[in-house]
Amino acid sequence: MGIYLSSPKTEKFSEDGENGKLRYGLSSMQGWRATMEDAHAALPDLDDSTSFFGVYDGHGGKVVAKFCAKFLHQQVLKHEAYIAGDIGSSLQKSFFRMDEMMRGQRGWRELAVLGDKINKFTGMIEGLIWSPRAGENSEQHDDWAFEEGPHSDFSGPTSGSTACVAVIRDKHLVVANAGDSRCVISRKGQAYNLSRDHKPDLEAEKERILKAGGFIHAGRINGSLNLARAIGDMEFKQNKFLPAEKQIVTANPDINTVELCEDDDFIVLACDGIWDCLSSQQLVDFIHEQLKSETKLSTVCERVLDRCLAPSTLGGEGCDNMTMILVQFKKSVEPSSSSADADGQTSQAEVAAVNPSEPIVPTRPEGAE
Repeated sequence: MGIYLSSPKTEKFSEDGENGKLRYGLSSMQGWRATMEDAHAALPDLDDSTSFFGVYDGHGGKVVAKFCAKFLHQQVLKHEAYIAGDIGSSLQKSFFRMDEMMRGQRGWRELAVLGDKINKFTGMIEGLIWSPRAGENSEQHDDWAFEEGPHSDFSGPTSGSTACVAVIRDKHLVVANAGDSRCVISRKGQAYNLSRDHKPDLEAEKERILKAGGFIHAGRINGSLNLARAIGDMEFKQNKFLPAEKQIVTANPDINTVELCEDDDFIVLACDGIWDCLSSQQLVDFIHEQLKSETKLSTVCERVLDRCLAPSTLGGEGCDNMTMILVQFKKSVEPSSSSADADGQTSQAEVAAVNPSEPIVPTRPEGAE
């Protein structure tokens, strides 16, 4: 049977929620894979003015994805940069903090609790998909004290996870991404990528990998990992002479800040199980079509998952775990005077990456069918 089941698991974990500014729906499905290694977090009220959504796609096991879903948003809240209003910096520090927290006896113990029966950390039976619910308290105080024990020298998990996170506060959307999960915004029906898929063959990623002592074979780092950035994967982060952001694989996220305007319809966060089957624009078009007759956002997500599920495992695409979060903005954001060009077209600068030399551009030419 290998990594695939003889028939797909099509049962879905779905959820809906809202606050005064937005509403969301999500759904996840194991599909053809032998195990479910995705996790997610949906917290419309991270604090009084902030919403947090995250998709985590695990590889080599589910524990790192579940760890991120449980702890990453808590670390964002605690960071002094967040308290000072710098959401981007708090997200970046929190991505790195995940790697730090998974080391040592305490890290080993937390991973064991989240593990499943086929995970090397524990013999516990596999649990449910981890998803912090909107009503749960996000502000759990824990200084992550050092623990003595037989695993005090544990260097962290060899499994890993992508992390694609969107934080919304007032008119501002901040996206942090490490890996090949993706965040897309629909602006007047046009899809804009707000994250970049971190594949080893990208020039900037390749340069870092080679300088750190790694190599790329058949599109995979050291012939095994097909991602250039991830949380976990500690075997690729062992160069003691390099900082975390310059390791063969790094948890360092790209940060993208967008000013929201009245033209913005929704954002989508999804793992590559979706993007392998649909382009960003195809997914945005599909969602718009569904929203004409369906108001429950989790149902729209479920239809996307069913649309992407392959009829068999022969082709490869449509056989992965699938997770998708759809966040729709309530039309209460004041129009931004800078959100449109003089000719009335949406300004590309409004959805540009932090690095102006590498803008996030529309996924198809303006006006294309």
